Amino acid sequence: MPILAYILVALGAYLLGSIPTGFLVAKAKGIDIRSVGSGNIGATNAMRVLGKPAGIFVLLADAAKGYGACYLGVIFCSFYIRWHYGAMCIPTGEQVEHTLLTTGIFAVLGHNYTCWLKFKGGKGIATTAGVYLALAPWALLIALAVFILAIVLTRYVSVGSIAGAIALPTTVWLMMPQNIFLGIVTTALGALAIYKHKSNIQRLIAGTENRLGQKKESK
Repeated sequence: MPILAYILVALGAYLLGSIPTGFLVAKAKGIDIRSVGSGNIGATNAMRVLGKPAGIFVLLADAAKGYGACYLGVIFCSFYIRWHYGAMCIPTGEQVEHTLLTTGIFAVLGHNYTCWLKFKGGKGIATTAGVYLALAPWALLIALAVFILAIVLTRYVSVGSIAGAIALPTTVWLMMPQNIFLGIVTTALGALAIYKHKSNIQRLIAGTENRLGQKKESK
């Protein structure tokens, strides 16, 4: 596909990813989620502030943004190829992979730096999970197991998220060493996820990070 097509799918993925689900759900309840709890618009803070049902909804919706961006990107890719080259043409595996990577990257960037909230968003864990459900589901499953195990052992969601952000690229490199580009992208997204947890890391070091089940989180 020409560069213009990739620009269009990137823009669409960013806009889909930028929908601030946690902020909107909290706003519907008369709460500015940015001013309570950790101040983050993601599922963990939504669950703590708004309760489990709302938090689970935000989690699933944020994951759906990542998966949906990839799914819709591939549909656009297929439509564009058929429209441009003929009804019998289908995208090559390389074109599909490049589309998935492009939409995945920009969906996560949209969530983390949403244009609707002055480019301040979430940490991208759920959205990244949705992206890798489309890109590398087995690697995601292993990273999810590491995420859950880390939370069970420490009762820190942030530790689970950081552990998962390390496990995902590690698993991708081990399971798909031939796909260097995917490994590089996954490593970059993992590093971004860890960077977005810098305040959590500071609180972990200071001993002020909230454990799972606590009602309030110190900033």
